[in-house]
Amino acid sequence: MDLVTFAMFIAILVIFYLFASVKIVRQGHRYTIERFGRFTEVASPGFNIYPAFFYRVGRKINMMEQVIDVPSQEIITRDNAMVAVDAVVFFQVLDAAKAAYEVSHLNTALLQLSTTNLRTVMGSMDLDETLSKRDEINARLLSVVDHATNAWGVKITRVEIKDIRPPQDIVNAMARQMKAEREKRANILDAEGFKSAEILRAEGAKQAQILEAEGRREAAFRDAEAREREAEAEARATQVVSEAIAGGNAQAINYFVAQKYVEAVEKFATSSNAKTILFPVEATQLIGTLGGIGQLAKEALGDHGATPPARPVSGTGVPHTRTP
Repeated sequence: MDLVTFAMFIAILVIFYLFASVKIVRQGHRYTIERFGRFTEVASPGFNIYPAFFYRVGRKINMMEQVIDVPSQEIITRDNAMVAVDAVVFFQVLDAAKAAYEVSHLNTALLQLSTTNLRTVMGSMDLDETLSKRDEINARLLSVVDHATNAWGVKITRVEIKDIRPPQDIVNAMARQMKAEREKRANILDAEGFKSAEILRAEGAKQAQILEAEGRREAAFRDAEAREREAEAEARATQVVSEAIAGGNAQAINYFVAQKYVEAVEKFATSSNAKTILFPVEATQLIGTLGGIGQLAKEALGDHGATPPARPVSGTGVPHTRTP
């Protein structure tokens, strides 16, 4: 081997050594660096040079958030009901060195830890609680699993229960229970609606009776007031006539006689079974009485008052008849 060939061989070895010493770390990952099998440091993403044969990459750790699918597990609840449950666990490695050297097969360890704690948590609850308290189950699992994985440099970010499947007979019983509950609520709503309608109807009747009573009271008050006014007017008229009589005017007496006479005739005329009316007195007496009233009005009003009606000639005493 000549000198040139030896130099080229040395150059190739140097290039190969340099190439082997370069460590390119991808974004979102960390590499643990070991020297003679002992952990020394963590290589960050980017270009790194570690002399070959002295340093080597120990573990390649994914620092991004990852998810583990927990397969379906059959769990017996506290009230001895068997349910099938599956879940997902989200985690992120925060310390690459711990994740590389504190636990072997990190994903398998997380899966087993999540499965056992899932059975523990749900086994301490009744079936109804497991079906209605998913948030509580998720929170308890997150707390337990996250606390257990702190030593591995792992942060459990979320634990979500994907599905809970009770046995078919329990599903059928739950369906019947739900149907019964809905029918119960429907019956209650119907009863409450009927009750409200009856109450409103009774209140309406009560209000109507109150208004009717108030109307009767108002009408009675106004009738009494009208009778009072009428009595006052009649008393006033009686006073005026009495004064006239006291003043020597005898015609004032005819006023009362004529008034009662007209009222009696009116009652006879308006009677429903009165086909024929026989006047018990001569009509000329009534007309004469009316003439007396006219004379009274004339005297009260003076010469400028209305002209009294002419006094008719006395009749023959033949009774007048009226046919309705």
